[in-house]
Amino acid sequence: MNLSLKVLAGASAGLLLLGSLAANTMGVGQKAIAQQTPKGDRDLRAQAPINRIRIVFANRRDATDLQNKANQVAAILSKAMGIPVEAVIGDETAAVEALRANRADVAFVAGRAALKAEQLAKARMYLAEVRSDYSGGNTYDSVFVVRQDSPLRPKGSAKQTLEQLKGKKIAFTSRTSGSGFIFPVGELVGQGLVSGPDRLESFFGNVTYGDGYGSALQAVLKGQAEVAAVSEYALLPPWITAAEGKQLRVLQQVPGVPAHGIVIDDRIPAPMREKLINAFLTMNEPTNNSLFRSLYNSQKLVKVDHNTHLATLSQALKRAKLDP
Repeated sequence: MNLSLKVLAGASAGLLLLGSLAANTMGVGQKAIAQQTPKGDRDLRAQAPINRIRIVFANRRDATDLQNKANQVAAILSKAMGIPVEAVIGDETAAVEALRANRADVAFVAGRAALKAEQLAKARMYLAEVRSDYSGGNTYDSVFVVRQDSPLRPKGSAKQTLEQLKGKKIAFTSRTSGSGFIFPVGELVGQGLVSGPDRLESFFGNVTYGDGYGSALQAVLKGQAEVAAVSEYALLPPWITAAEGKQLRVLQQVPGVPAHGIVIDDRIPAPMREKLINAFLTMNEPTNNSLFRSLYNSQKLVKVDHNTHLATLSQALKRAKLDP
């Protein structure tokens, strides 16, 4: 099966990528691998001895200078592994496609991309990030947010609280956001308030979709929406200002959104995989931790079971009638 893949090329002139490369910078667009890959070629690569590891670090809106920092992480991992480790930057779709075509071996991605990588490449998540702004450590809350002066108030149960939203104007983060769409819709379905994402307009008075946490929250701040669905950490800078955060409050929480993590392709042999996991865990050590924190504001990595860590997301996707 032929595939067209995208992978971001590194800023380093020495970074070698399989396939043709298209130039890109963080602010201009996505870097790309765009090459048809015959199935036989992929099978041969899957069987070949692994003498270098390529890791895709997924873009995040709050990440800065990501390629340079990822290159430094790759250098630390390379020293621990005893083989070259390359870092490339790409969106999560590109990361999954690269894993599927054996053009990448590892990816640092969100839960939904991890499920897609399992489906398409038999990759699994082995490590998850822990952040100080995640209430669950390696999980965080999806939240329904209203203005401080909103008449909407928490009730005795989640269903009673969310029932108040009937006829109200809501701003979702985007149509693909886990905490800003999948989990809140899954909660609404689970509480019996809507039957699926195609029935949202029959419950809410108006439904809009932003292009990120900030735009959804701004809709509430400006009176364009009465409630927004976002991540709990979106109530802090850089998504909105501290002053704007004081004008908002959480109406209802939906816990259990799985943190981003390290996904490793199944073609990596078990002994090498364990060595790679241990190499990643050295990013928790004091000498490396400040660099690791600078990547995505993560404090550390912890081992997770793929199925257990992503179980809540799988349930939310099923409830919301969405594929990974």
